[in-house]
Amino acid sequence: MSFLQRARRLLRLYRFLPKKRLGQNFVVNADLLERMISYASVTDDDVVLEVGAGLGFLTQLLSRECKRVIAVEVDPKLIGILREQLHELQNVDLIEGDVLKVSVPPFNKFVSTPPYSISSPLLFWLLERKFDCAVLTFQKEFAKRLVASVGSKDYGRLTVTTYYRAEAELLDYAPKEMFYPQPDVDSMVVRLRPRESPFQIEDEETFLELVRTLFTQRNKKVRNAIIPFLRKRGIKGGNAVELADSLVFHAKRVRELAPEDFGVLSNEIVRRL
Repeated sequence: MSFLQRARRLLRLYRFLPKKRLGQNFVVNADLLERMISYASVTDDDVVLEVGAGLGFLTQLLSRECKRVIAVEVDPKLIGILREQLHELQNVDLIEGDVLKVSVPPFNKFVSTPPYSISSPLLFWLLERKFDCAVLTFQKEFAKRLVASVGSKDYGRLTVTTYYRAEAELLDYAPKEMFYPQPDVDSMVVRLRPRESPFQIEDEETFLELVRTLFTQRNKKVRNAIIPFLRKRGIKGGNAVELADSLVFHAKRVRELAPEDFGVLSNEIVRRL
């Protein structure tokens, strides 16, 4: 029985109606899931975190290859389905709840087809953790933002933060026909490999907040976009304007700054405040 047939059978059996607002579109293409496991080079020494376990298809495949699967699912009804479907798998730990709020045991790899409604917060959450490799699906347009060129329409906070934390690769195309129910958009498989930052940062909190703040006004010149950031740090009125006008890259537009430029700008601010 194919994953598509199994998905339809399980949804009928448990009278479960996938919720569009939660992004409940389940991958039903076995080849794609197998490739994702291969991209992550999963071995029997690995502890793998899966977010959005859904109907458990990826969970089952992972359990055959790794030491332990930590499967997180926020929907109580899906947790019930997973408990019944996976009860014989001794190396699967189910956690009910929002991965952004619950406590998750240590893991070294991350393989998931998470709901797209949490793509941004999940990515930032993941990049704060220690892991060896992550392979996951994102909406195609979202995935392209992770590797966008400086100055392009897709270039932004996601690009800079990801580049600072990890090497990102777009590995595979996942058309909407590989999901059930079919979403409105196509997807891509992304691999993230943490690395040492390619540039030096004197204060990481300042750097990350600077990137977040400036990209809310990506088309403005740095001198104008940075003033709210400076005022939040206690620089008032004309002093904020004077400092903004004297900073490196002040005449460039935010979207024109390379990730390394944000690092240089952040370090200058740390030294001068």
